[in-house]
Amino acid sequence: MIQRAETATIQLAQLYAPIVDHMREVERVFDGELVCDLPFVADLCDTVRSYRGKMLRPALLLLSGQATGTLTDAHHTLAAVVEMVHMATLVHDDVLDRADERRRQPTVGAIAGNEAAVLLGDFLISHAYHLCSSLGDQYASRSVARATNIVCEGELLQNHFCKRLAIDEAEYFEMILRKTGALTGVACELGAWGSGAEADVVAALGQFGQKAGVAFQIVDDVLDIVGDSAKVGKTLGLDWTLGKMTLPIIHALTHASQDVAADIRASLDAPERAGRDQLRTWLEETGSIDYAVSVARAYTAQALAGLEVLPPSEAKSSLSAMAGFIVVRHF
Repeated sequence: MIQRAETATIQLAQLYAPIVDHMREVERVFDGELVCDLPFVADLCDTVRSYRGKMLRPALLLLSGQATGTLTDAHHTLAAVVEMVHMATLVHDDVLDRADERRRQPTVGAIAGNEAAVLLGDFLISHAYHLCSSLGDQYASRSVARATNIVCEGELLQNHFCKRLAIDEAEYFEMILRKTGALTGVACELGAWGSGAEADVVAALGQFGQKAGVAFQIVDDVLDIVGDSAKVGKTLGLDWTLGKMTLPIIHALTHASQDVAADIRASLDAPERAGRDQLRTWLEETGSIDYAVSVARAYTAQALAGLEVLPPSEAKSSLSAMAGFIVVRHF
């Protein structure tokens, strides 16, 4: 199970210590880009700002940059761009998931309707590319565009797999590699690239971010089943009710008794037949929760191997600790 006691001893503020001033600058760049003279759009942008929360992707980008060289204004811009793309995916995800809460407050869709939420997500994407174009370097722009394309492919895959009981682990990993791993990967890649790191180091940091992103998504999928909404800060149980196939469910369908597997399949077709507590019981009995967490730990170990190219530094230590943080979080 996820180690809640261990989580309490880890403070993101400590991990961000090497880049705290740079994180403030990223927020300034982000806020400066999202300016609109239409009051209702400005209000929706204020809602999105409150989604920033942990800002893991900007932090990974800045720490990757600092671990490989010196941070510059370009890093601040790239970190804001990556966060803006991420925010757009959150806004769109809340529409697809019909979620009512994000960061312990109403979603954009709950406030202004799903039509406005979809359009606001598009607004964020357009501003992300407008901001990225200010760098004047095609490598950064094309890297962000490539990653965003891959994220969209992952979302399309997830929609395609919805309620498809035959999905296997390989298909699941392909989906989350695109949906989540691509953006965390490009964040770390661009951090190293912006510091002028050698190509092999840039690639290694990209792999670190990609593997860490996959581990993050697996844990997110576990928390959707076992998490506490008050601590996680968003509507939980949606994967189940929407028929999304996640690693614990895929494992359970393969390893449960015929009767339990039949019950799980029936409940996926009609979620009202069994609640989240019943699903959790089934998945714990089959060891599927523990299995998923063990896989997340394995991906974290693979991520950490990518840091071996870096010399010792405070930034490297923070990157390593952030990777470990992924599998013990319960917020």
